[in-house]
Amino acid sequence: MTISRRDVIGIAAAGLAAGATPAWAQRAPKAAPLTSTLGLDATHYGVRPGSPDDQTRILQRALEEAARANVPLALPPGVYRTGLLNLSNGAQLVGARGATKFVFTGGPSLLTAAGANSIGIRDITFDGGDIALPQRRGLIHCSAGRDVRIVDCEIVRSGGNGIWLENVAGEVRGNIINHIATTAVVSFDAQGLLVAQNTITSTNDNGIEILRTAIGDDGTQVIDNRIEDIKAGPGGSGQYGNAINAFRAGNVIVRGNRIRNCDYSAVRGNSASNIQITGNSVSDVREVALYSEFAFEGAVIANNTVDRAAVGVSVANFNEGGRIAVVQGNIIRNLLPKRPIATAPEDDAGIGIYIEADSAVSGNVIENAPAFGIVAGWGKYLRDVAITGNVIRKAFIGIGVSVADGAGTALVNGNMISDSPRGAVVGLDHAKPVTPDLTREGAARFKQIALGTNTVR
Repeated sequence: MTISRRDVIGIAAAGLAAGATPAWAQRAPKAAPLTSTLGLDATHYGVRPGSPDDQTRILQRALEEAARANVPLALPPGVYRTGLLNLSNGAQLVGARGATKFVFTGGPSLLTAAGANSIGIRDITFDGGDIALPQRRGLIHCSAGRDVRIVDCEIVRSGGNGIWLENVAGEVRGNIINHIATTAVVSFDAQGLLVAQNTITSTNDNGIEILRTAIGDDGTQVIDNRIEDIKAGPGGSGQYGNAINAFRAGNVIVRGNRIRNCDYSAVRGNSASNIQITGNSVSDVREVALYSEFAFEGAVIANNTVDRAAVGVSVANFNEGGRIAVVQGNIIRNLLPKRPIATAPEDDAGIGIYIEADSAVSGNVIENAPAFGIVAGWGKYLRDVAITGNVIRKAFIGIGVSVADGAGTALVNGNMISDSPRGAVVGLDHAKPVTPDLTREGAARFKQIALGTNTVR
């Protein structure tokens, strides 16, 4: 059966009125008549909501016909059992939110699109049934597509990833994604992607991964998502257990996300230059909450709140080329005394902010840090760090600055430091305190520390 746009209005109006109504249709929920603007009713192809049969073949035919007519395929409320469905250019799937459900019967994915543009998937629940998927596959899997939109869907019980995208431009918005065997949303080499307003819970690897095969511009925006209960199921020392992970992806914006209960980090930028991590609310993460590490240049970490993490903010790996950061206006409190067991044994915990090179740390408020409020440098890896205008309360040491051989310059000025029993500003050899409180009258001076006027009590 071939259908054109001209035929759609007639089908929607006459549709099931002609001829006897099959028994299955009498039992199925009744859908309102569909017009050409709403889409083509899938039941006209024999698709049966609530049928116990696998409907892969019929659904595939309906999808192809609707795409050729350049109209959405509308699925009435009900359960549809299906295996792999291929989406071609212009394919649009529309359901009734909370009432239209695809149940996966097996295959490499449930929906896949390769080189197809203008794909739309909306208001459908996709239940993966915990059926194992091959590696590097998602229950919804799209590659090399422009204007791909996955909106207001629910994706549950995927035996692999929830959504897997490669070389895709478009948006993943307003979806509920939970009980995922690996990662909820994976993007490789995005071409202009928005991941926004999704609710992601209970994944076994990571929440959202923004990745590139080589270091380069990416520009994905990860905005206003709610991400909770992220496990580091495969183990490791930080590859897993992160709410949001940007790897090799430049110019990524991570803003306004609510993140809670992660085995490792809330946001981890690895070799991700010009990353912006702003306005996020983070609680109960067990390693570094907000991380910029390895070969990056440029990070803005500002106006976030962190409550209960091993380390609030870490801008690290000057030895790998990691440099240039602004850490500003964050509230960081109730730091944990230990990191997860698998992390390197020399990695400290109980630190508000850790910083190394070519960076400004200003206007932050840090409270209840078992080790340090702020640490600048690791051995010789310290250069041109300004620590100004911060408020640090109840830290064992307020500010620790490397005084090891070869360490560069740090400015420590205008900070307010209170209730720091080991000292307000202390020189360090790596993690080891090696000086008394440098703010005390008569204390030794180090040429690499420009110690201004700080308020200490």
